[in-house]
Amino acid sequence: MSNDSNNQWNRRKFLQGSTAAVGSVAAGGLLPGVMTSAFASSNGKPETQSAKLGFIALTDAAPLFVAYEKGFFKKHGMDDVQVLKQSSWGATRDNLDLGSQRGGIDGGHILTPMPYLMSSGTRSSTTPMYILARLNLAGQCISVGNEYKDLKVGTDTTEFAKALAAKQAKGDATRAAMTFPGGTHDLWIRYWMAAGGIDPNGDIATITVPPAQMVANMRVGSMDTFCVCEPWNEQLINQNIGYTANTTGELWHNHPEKAFTLRADYVDANPNAAKALTMAIMEAQMYCEKPENKEEVARICSKRRWIHAPYADIIERMKGNFDYGTGRVVENHPDQMRYWNDHASYPFKSHDLWFITENKRWGYLPRDFDGEALVSQVNREDIWRDAAATLGIDAKDIPDSSSRGKETFFDGKVFDPEDPDAYLDSLDIKHYA
Repeated sequence: MSNDSNNQWNRRKFLQGSTAAVGSVAAGGLLPGVMTSAFASSNGKPETQSAKLGFIALTDAAPLFVAYEKGFFKKHGMDDVQVLKQSSWGATRDNLDLGSQRGGIDGGHILTPMPYLMSSGTRSSTTPMYILARLNLAGQCISVGNEYKDLKVGTDTTEFAKALAAKQAKGDATRAAMTFPGGTHDLWIRYWMAAGGIDPNGDIATITVPPAQMVANMRVGSMDTFCVCEPWNEQLINQNIGYTANTTGELWHNHPEKAFTLRADYVDANPNAAKALTMAIMEAQMYCEKPENKEEVARICSKRRWIHAPYADIIERMKGNFDYGTGRVVENHPDQMRYWNDHASYPFKSHDLWFITENKRWGYLPRDFDGEALVSQVNREDIWRDAAATLGIDAKDIPDSSSRGKETFFDGKVFDPEDPDAYLDSLDIKHYA
């Protein structure tokens, strides 16, 4: 068998094996290669009642806030859960490296690619991590400064590219900000720019800025565009500093976003506690999704201990209503954030493979890195399924596969999880390590 044929066969086996594993779990068995100590008994009590979970001040961390405030952690036997604000994604990574035993954290709200970058052994952090659930779909935005307001930039960056080039010709720097190299916001803004011919590695400086500092930096002219979650995009408009070019679901409908992660050693030592935490998060996601709870969830998010932002900067987009700041207004937006509906909580392996593939595209992971093997190591959909069974989740809310299948992006590109190399080859702008 040729190398190409062998690689394609391995990809098919990866997805087929994941689907077969789903049936194994449903029947009470174990995922292939998963240690039995890391699989919780459906009737087991938590081995510990303690966990330290980190979060960044963003509305997609709402399931953690709600699980804490509404008592879902305690409901599932986790009486000593601390939910701790982190200053940046870099600080989150460092505290995950430390672990709670050394003054850090055990897990929490995370950019989905980060547990993969941390577990890969290719970067400074080499802490094994697990993903137990997705926290949300979509709900991020790309914002642009008011100096480009006449362009009414949207998903198409063609005219924006010309404006950036003209600015650079005058000797002025141009910058695009994201929140963590290789993280979701980095990948969305890079994809968006590259689709319009802007090379994020050459035509503009792509910089890292913590989420809560985005608006202040745009106010003083430190950047031309940025990608982040709410409430910072809405706040930018409310302070008349910039506007929303797009909500990222317009780039990829119902795209995966943040995840609930735990250190692998915490899960391996405390499988029942890990499952209990996952159940609490899942119940909180269902609570956040209900329209009648949106105002309460927005008020919870606005509190000082959580996001510490005005309720007015949170509530409308929490409800799914988007005023782009350009005269465009969309009520009940089809690409609003989902916490539970549309299988938002399920950690599809095919989605994680896309994140790894995009990290290859931009040189964060080697071109020949074995993404399928890492997904099998980090993605713990088995724990999600066990939690769902214990909670009695309706069958319609439980996917029948580890793959959501082919994904189509706003520019017509297609990601087939059975052939990620074909997707990479189709992209015009890329920078392999």
